[in-house]
Amino acid sequence: MAYKTIVEDNLDILVAGAGLGGTGAAFEARYWGKDKKIVIAEKANIDRSGAVAQGLYAINCYMGTRFGENNPEDHVRYARIDLMGMVREDLLFDMARHVDSAVHQFEEWGMPIMRDPKSGSYLREGRWQIMIHGESYKPLVAEAAKKSADKVFNRICVTHLLMDDSKENRVAGAVGFNVRTGNYHVFKSKAVIVGAGGASNIFRPRSVGEGAGRVWYAPWSSGSAYGLMIMAGAKMTQMENRIVLARFKDGYGPVGAYFLHLKTYTQNAYGEEYESKWFPELQKMVGKEYLDPELAHATHRPIPTCLRNHALINEVNAGRGPIHMVTMEAFQDPHLEEIGWHNFLGMTVGQAVLWAATDVNPKYENPELTTSEPYVMGSHATGSGAWCSGPEDVSPPEYFWGYNRMTTVEGLFGAGDAVGGTPHAFSSGSFTEGRLAAKAAVKYIDDGKAEGIHVSQEQIDRRKAEIFKPMEHYKVYRNEIVAGDVNPNYHNPRQGLDRLQKLMDEYGGGATANYMTNDKLLHIGLKKLKVMEEDLDKIAAKDIHELLRAWELKHRVLASESVLQHTLFREETRWPGSYYRGDVMKLDDENWHVLTVSRRDPETGEYTMEKAPLYHLVGENEE
Repeated sequence: MAYKTIVEDNLDILVAGAGLGGTGAAFEARYWGKDKKIVIAEKANIDRSGAVAQGLYAINCYMGTRFGENNPEDHVRYARIDLMGMVREDLLFDMARHVDSAVHQFEEWGMPIMRDPKSGSYLREGRWQIMIHGESYKPLVAEAAKKSADKVFNRICVTHLLMDDSKENRVAGAVGFNVRTGNYHVFKSKAVIVGAGGASNIFRPRSVGEGAGRVWYAPWSSGSAYGLMIMAGAKMTQMENRIVLARFKDGYGPVGAYFLHLKTYTQNAYGEEYESKWFPELQKMVGKEYLDPELAHATHRPIPTCLRNHALINEVNAGRGPIHMVTMEAFQDPHLEEIGWHNFLGMTVGQAVLWAATDVNPKYENPELTTSEPYVMGSHATGSGAWCSGPEDVSPPEYFWGYNRMTTVEGLFGAGDAVGGTPHAFSSGSFTEGRLAAKAAVKYIDDGKAEGIHVSQEQIDRRKAEIFKPMEHYKVYRNEIVAGDVNPNYHNPRQGLDRLQKLMDEYGGGATANYMTNDKLLHIGLKKLKVMEEDLDKIAAKDIHELLRAWELKHRVLASESVLQHTLFREETRWPGSYYRGDVMKLDDENWHVLTVSRRDPETGEYTMEKAPLYHLVGENEE
């Protein structure tokens, strides 16, 4: 069947992706751009899309300045120590000084935020987390975005950004296809805000076979935030900064609420505390500046997450696993037991179901913890993403080029996972970044920077042929299957994903490799990825669903290549417990107290790597 071509012309702002970053962008774009034509393109349905689709039990980024709890500078210090120094402090501060207003907005829209009955302030789970009844979280913010946008296009997988044919390095919109009808959609726009997701499932997951869909980060997050921008030639930063999390085994249930709210703790298989025994040797590896347990105890300064992972990984490797979370004590309290179950039933029901199916009752048995496969995203506790301009009043010259959250491609802005250097933004911070990007995008247009944009019909036709090529390839060779799904002329998306995950796991430092890699492995991995990219030209899709999976795979491959390039470039082990460079097993501040920046040439596919200065704009003072 022939698919229709649907053209949306003369747009002012296109929002690609409608998670928390995208919804924030649409909402704010309307506030500053009363007369602007604003359109949203979302791969799923805006009402339940993005990382918070199922709901959350906490908003993980809230200062509480009105209650005298934290200031933006405090959050910068916190994120800086957790990321071993590697953050864009101008972007972090900018987000932190605006995030509270976003949360207050959520409450005005009807978000049920729990209150401390004594103080009247929001009920805290930890220093930065506030407790919510978050089943309606995404529908609430989606409604605000829908009212703000001229049109919302659900079920549109955006595959490529359009580039201006009249001026080099300027965005001109995007193209994609409807994952239900197959129709080809063309969006011509003066500015684009990318709010798509980071990358899950680029490394082989812990859960395979029947449990392949059980991963921690949203399984539909296919690295499109990165793939779109990398293809357009935008510079990326900190793509080596993947995250590995301690999670309940097999179900990937989050542990934070249990640690913070239920006051649980971990033990090895023999009931022993194990973390502290690994810290003295680890301190020699990273330095006292990053690991000082005495200071942490005295000031409540956090020990970086990756270093806690290091202790867990090494304890298991020493033969004293598995690691358990001690839940039996807390669950004797009926109230805490209820909270413990509700925490999963409300947002990670798979963990509760798995415990029930495998006869694990945390009231009578301490459940196992393990470390996850690595993930790559910019809004959680890592700093991967595009190299973006910061705000004029805070950013040093190297971090500022005219418009807040604009990438190195003119008119292309980012929010959430798309922005590099802003860890610990989470959902509220991503929404805030969307607002900041939208305000800047409106100014970019009002300043006349988007005048004279031209998109040739040749570019539109070329992208259409590229998008639907997997389906055409299938039609030509579908009768040459030799056995099962084996065809000498093509591979399908599932086969391609298996191949990518195996490659990244073995050469990029995945879970089954104990997160270990080195320069030799990384070079082999990059060579194999190049071969895989060539083979992707022969990928086949028998229907629209497989076409979606094919393009998700292509975006994941682009993100993976960037991860390996960055990991190879940073010649140190900056985040032990997230990955290890076996050839350079120490943190090296003398040579690598810098941010890494890359650009992939859109024409040749070749990478250019560089170091960018790392500025600490907020003082070191601890409370």
